Order: sequence, then structure tokens, then C-alpha cells
Amino acid sequence: MRMSSTIRTGRTVKRTTRAAATLAVAALALSLTACGGDDDNGGGDNADKGGGTKTPASSVTLPKLDGESLEVAAVWTGTEQENFKKVLAEFEKRTGAKVTFVPAQDPIINFLGSKIAGGAPPDVAMLPQPGAIKQAVDKGWAKPLGAEATKELGENYSQGWQDIGKVDGKQYGVYYKAANKSLIWYNAQVFENAGASEPKTWDELLNTAQMVYDSGVTPFSVGGADGWTLTDWFENVYLSQAGPEKYDQLAKHEIKWTDPSVKQALTTLAEIWGKKDFVAGGASGALQTEFPASVTQTFTGGAQPKAGMVYEGDFVQVNIGETKAKVGTDAKVFPFPAVGDTAPVVSGGDAAVVFKDSKAAQALATWLASPDAAAIQAKLGGFLSPNKSVDASVYPNEVQKKIAEALVAAGDDFRFDMSDQAPQAFGGTPGKGEWKTLQDFLKNPKDVAGAQAKLEADAAAAYGG
Repeated sequence: MRMSSTIRTGRTVKRTTRAAATLAVAALALSLTACGGDDDNGGGDNADKGGGTKTPASSVTLPKLDGESLEVAAVWTGTEQENFKKVLAEFEKRTGAKVTFVPAQDPIINFLGSKIAGGAPPDVAMLPQPGAIKQAVDKGWAKPLGAEATKELGENYSQGWQDIGKVDGKQYGVYYKAANKSLIWYNAQVFENAGASEPKTWDELLNTAQMVYDSGVTPFSVGGADGWTLTDWFENVYLSQAGPEKYDQLAKHEIKWTDPSVKQALTTLAEIWGKKDFVAGGASGALQTEFPASVTQTFTGGAQPKAGMVYEGDFVQVNIGETKAKVGTDAKVFPFPAVGDTAPVVSGGDAAVVFKDSKAAQALATWLASPDAAAIQAKLGGFLSPNKSVDASVYPNEVQKKIAEALVAAGDDFRFDMSDQAPQAFGGTPGKGEWKTLQDFLKNPKDVAGAQAKLEADAAAAYGG
């Protein structure tokens, strides 16, 4: 499973304040000892095949689409894909349309280019980078959202989440899925055995890691085979340490990657990445560990898992669900600690973008902008919606509920994933750009200057100077 997230030079969005960071941290703090529990209802199961009217079980008006066929492309696999298919099935039930899920490869913009060149674009694609939306618009592939989808979006989303899906003032994307990417998950038994508590600052995190290490467990699991996890590490450290203004400047390449603030963040990261035996399997092991395994190996193995902690977003719960650990009891979570004055709040997301401007495609975009659609997947776990009209009670456990409430309560006050704001060649392509350079830095955390030089060279080429 690849967690989506990403964006591009010049994209708008992302505002963060101390108040938002404080709010998110406070809301998360309420969830740390919560036990998982099943919820009841998902969202509008007994609706009619919308004939342009609403039913008692629905909040969105959809047209009759009997006989219509649609294709939806996304990079989602496994449980994430299966859960999304349930959302598509409800759309079929309400409209009469037939929807086919098309598995895409990363980077999805290249996959779409091949499909379009072959004359077979999907009707809708879920794009994990705002940068990819911009590329799709620049190439003439993406179609603006129609009046109904735009109306649904306006009713259910804060202005910030609407703006991320805009290009040159026009609405192209519906951010169906979001992520809180400022979380560290930990094995509760390991912490108990080590006498460790949840840290609130970077120095406290280092002390906690040492306690875990001294108890006989490697502190951190890192999915270094997937470069996006490493960009997420960097972004949280950089946002907290350098501050939101510098974050925005670096995201747009208004300052260079050779800036002293980048040196400081990389040097800070090296305090974990470069610490002997702090990363499961060492650098070489981490670089062979894909994201899903980085999670599951933290919550398997009884009192001796391969690691005590794993950093990543709320979507980690899907992978924890593949183990015997229960979220809220065996697997707990704390906000990414403050490296500077304020703890970071970084978000990511996936947007539905129309590639065939048809009544059916626009209806699907409208559906995905509705609380009905989001509620179906929210109740299944491992999913976070920026849709403010989704009732938080649909989330399957208190941990996820509080994370969702914090995201919605933050409104426009958040920062979107920095690598997702970059041109895809720099911030969103396996084996290239930022992903590759940070993998090399994980291997050799002493070479801060070399990493900075390579990051700047790749960024300059991708951003056009």
C-alpha cells in the first residue's frame, strides 16, 4: 500500500498556526488510551438509485445513470482498494451506473499519460499529489468540476481543502481522502517494559528511544524502501524547527535546499537515522523494508518486536489491523514531538479528478464530495476525511475519531505535505529526486552537505531553475 500525498510548485493552500498545532495535539491527547470499538452505521446503505432526488438515507442528489459505465483509477491496493470499492458499489446502487476500479502504478501521472496516449483514459482518477493535478491540467487532460460537484464541495469542505484542488482559480479536485501525517505509533507493551512515556519534544523522543533501546528493543521501524516515508520524516522536523514561513518557501523552491535551515533539519534527523542500532535492521535493513512491513513488524513478536515505534499517518491503522494488536490498547499513538517551538501538523490527501467530462463522471465527483460517500469508508477504518459534514461517530474507534475531529476543527490551518507540492519528478517519483536522495541520506546520515547539494540540483532541474 502506498500512502498517497504530495503537491507542486506554486500551488496555493497550506496554512498552519500555533493554534492549529495546539488543537491537533490536544485532540490527539484525548485518544491515546482509548480502546478500539466497533461502530454501527456506515452511511446511507438503503438509498434509491438516485433519480435526481434525495432519499431519507442520503444527503446528496445524484442523477439516474442506468446503462452508463465508468472507470476509476487509483494507486490503492489491498484493504484500501477493497474499502473504496464499497464506496463505488453504493454509487452504483444509487445511480444504476457500472463502475470499474482500475489499479494504477506509481507515479500515477505517468500511468495516466500512457492510458491517454492509448485513447483509453479513466473517467476519474484519484491523484495523490496536487502537483499531479497541476500537471494534468497543464497537459489538458483534467476537466473542471461541474456545478453540482462544486456546490457539494463548497458545502462540505473548508476553503483550504477546496483551494488545494484548484488550478488557476478553477476547481479540479475533490479531496476525498486526507491524512494526519504527524503521528508516531508505538507498541504499548514495549513502552511499559521500558518504563517509557509519550514524549512531547524531540529531546524527550531521543530519551524515550534510548529507554526502549536499553530495554532490549530497537526503537524505530523505518519503511525506507518507500522514499515517501522519508520525506514525511523530513517535513515534520523541518516544519517544527524552521517554521511555517520557511516551510512554504522551501515547498515553492523560493529558498534553496542548501539553505542553513535544511542543514539543521537533516542534522536533527541524523540524531535518529545515524544512531547505531536505533533503526530496525540498520540503514540497509530499513532500505529493504516497505511501509506496510515497517508497521506490522512493530506490532508482532510479542514483547520482542523488531521495533518499538513507527512514524506515519493515521492510515497506519489499516496495517495494524493485519496484526493481532488492537488500536488504542496494544497500539497507541502520540503527536510528532515539537522539534522547535511548536509541534508540526502535516496533512496529505488524495483528490478525485475528472478526465472525461460526462454526466456520469461529474456525478461520481459529486458523490465523492458528499458525506455519504466518505462515511462508508470512514467506518471501515484506516481512512480520514477532510469533509466537515461527516459525523465523527462513524469512525470505528476513538483514536481515529479524535484524529478526524482535530483535522476538521483545524479548518484552513494546516500545512500540506511538502513533497506533494513539488513537481512530481522531484517530490513524487520512486528512485528519483527527494525520495532517492533521502534514501541515500538514510544510508549515510553524516553527509549532510552532499545531501543538500543533490537535493538542490534535483529541485532546480524539476522546478525549472
